[in-house]
Amino acid sequence: MVHPSDGEAWKHFNSVHPHFSAELRNVRLGLYINRFNPFGLFAALYSCWLVKFTVYNLLSGIYMRPEFMFLSMVIPGLNSSGQNIDVCLQPLIDELTQLWSSKALTYDVLRKQNFFMRAALMWTINDFLVYGMVSS
Repeated sequence: MVHPSDGEAWKHFNSVHPHFSAELRNVRLGLYINRFNPFGLFAALYSCWLVKFTVYNLLSGIYMRPEFMFLSMVIPGLNSSGQNIDVCLQPLIDELTQLWSSKALTYDVLRKQNFFMRAALMWTINDFLVYGMVSS
């Protein structure tokens, strides 16, 4: 598999949602959530959660480059802030739901015209190492 579009999940999504895949300008997103400690590994109980997006519509090898990943939010807090991360993510979830259901009027610079763009969250990749700390 060279690009996620080669995978079975992408093809299945296209077959389930043909209206979405018919418009090539619709955006397919990947969401990455990663926790880190800005003060060193064990220096403090304080940690941050980075929430980033990548656009899978880009070419293979480009969509995972840092310059094409978008920082959506930084969730600061103590180690236990991961237990309430859903509260912080709720506005983002609401916005993604709106982009899926009601579309967004967008300007296509190449064609010099407006169109209604939709967005789909295809995958999430999370900091699996902290699940033990979050669930306890």
